[in-house]
Order: sequence, then C-alpha cells, then structure tokens
Amino acid sequence: SRQREGRFVPRILIIAGSDSGGGAGIQADIKTVTMLGGHAMTAITAITAQNTLGVQAVLPVPTEMVIAQIESCVSDIGIDAVKIGMI
Repeated sequence: SRQREGRFVPRILIIAGSDSGGGAGIQADIKTVTMLGGHAMTAITAITAQNTLGVQAVLPVPTEMVIAQIESCVSDIGIDAVKIGMI
C-alpha cells in the first residue's frame, strides 16, 4: 500500500552497486530510505567485494538485467523518485 498510518509512502528506486560490507551502495541506501519512511526498491548494477579497507573485486551486472529490474518495479509498483549510485 502507498499509505502507512494514514501517510503517503514514497516509492524510491535505487540504482546502484551492492556493497558486501554494508557501509555504502544499495545496502546503505535501503537503510536510509527505510529510515526516512520510504519504500525502497532496487536495481543492482554491480556486485562488489569490499570492506572498510577498500574494494577488493567488482562484478558488473549485465545491462539487460539492470533494465529488467527497473522495468519490473515501474510496471507493477511504480516509482516516485530515483536515487542513482554506481552505474
């Protein structure tokens, strides 16, 4: 539902990479959107192996899959705003 406790819940699509350490990327964005009362949706652009010391490896997600993730959210849930990270 787009309402929670009588309030409008914005639908936010986050387009970014995944951070295995949880300090950045999709993981951090989901926490922020949720904390601010939004509904977080994601299109993951890359998978990373990273921690507090840095990024050890990156595996890009194929463009077709990123597009498919975006289209899935748009066609069913809808989007009020987009937050873009690693593309």
